[in-house]
Amino acid sequence: MQKNSIVIVTLLALAAAAPTTLAAEGDIARTASGKPDFSGRYDISSLTPFERPKEFGERLYLTQEEANGVVSKAANNRETRAQPSDPDRPAPKTGGNVGAYNDFWFEWGSHGFAIDGKYRTSILTEPSDGRMPALTEVAKKQRETAPRFAWKNLGEAWWLESGDTPYDGPENMVLGVRCIYQPPASVPIRPLPYNNLKTIVQTDNHLMINIEWMHWTRVVRIDSEHLPAHIRSLSGDSIGWWEDDTLVVETTNFLSLPNVPKDGLRVIERFSPVSAEGLLYQFTVQDPDYTASYSGELLWPRTDSFSFEYACHEGNYAMGNTLRGARLLEQEWLEKQKDTAGE
Repeated sequence: MQKNSIVIVTLLALAAAAPTTLAAEGDIARTASGKPDFSGRYDISSLTPFERPKEFGERLYLTQEEANGVVSKAANNRETRAQPSDPDRPAPKTGGNVGAYNDFWFEWGSHGFAIDGKYRTSILTEPSDGRMPALTEVAKKQRETAPRFAWKNLGEAWWLESGDTPYDGPENMVLGVRCIYQPPASVPIRPLPYNNLKTIVQTDNHLMINIEWMHWTRVVRIDSEHLPAHIRSLSGDSIGWWEDDTLVVETTNFLSLPNVPKDGLRVIERFSPVSAEGLLYQFTVQDPDYTASYSGELLWPRTDSFSFEYACHEGNYAMGNTLRGARLLEQEWLEKQKDTAGE
């Protein structure tokens, strides 16, 4: 068992919070075979950022005062941003940011976390500055042609001149917009603005992780071998083994896009019981797109909440409207070119 002390810092109790020691050996739920039983539901919403703010440099921990400030600022921001939108507000400027729904619909979390009684500045712990390593030059060039979550919006069909194809069809959209897969929620698993519930079902031979965003389920085969390299999926092929009370999971055989292999990517995850109330999740990612590997850790508190069906396709009018808007801009552009040619 990993010997860590753990604090879940809530908005109401932050100032008075103190580390709680690990549960005694008998307090950890176990399966009939004696392994820690991770089955249950977890809410990993957290105010602790994935990357460390640059002003902290290589500082791994916040002071108590800084931790208080993070929670206070988050509460104030949520109250302000959750106000109803003005229905009489004017339309945004052409090409401008139309925004999103207000903060009522987000679930950023109301707490950060502390390990060994110390509040973290980031989930990332390696590199030492708590920030993602640089992309390789090859990866930079590859990403220039890959689907993007957002393209520049100039209010006109600029792509007809540049030769880009950002809006030719659904296949040009990122997988999240297409309601297929949300990589940051799946492997490695990290907190996102909402839908942070994870459900684990465990047997002696398998560990299943149901991921609320985006209706995705990972299946870890315990004490198994990897599938052949040509059998791949977006979340890869996961196998696990026990090291004392820690379940170690190795994932390979990834796809970067449907039918596009992601060679060389390897993710190691560690699930360790730290109390009867949750577990410690650690990960290391070895990705040839980056100049170095990166690692992080966060707490997974148990919850009584249930996840809702992530029925993304049911109301996914955004993608259709994006494509319709592109067709209208293309029509306007072609008419403008026709008028110019006739002058």
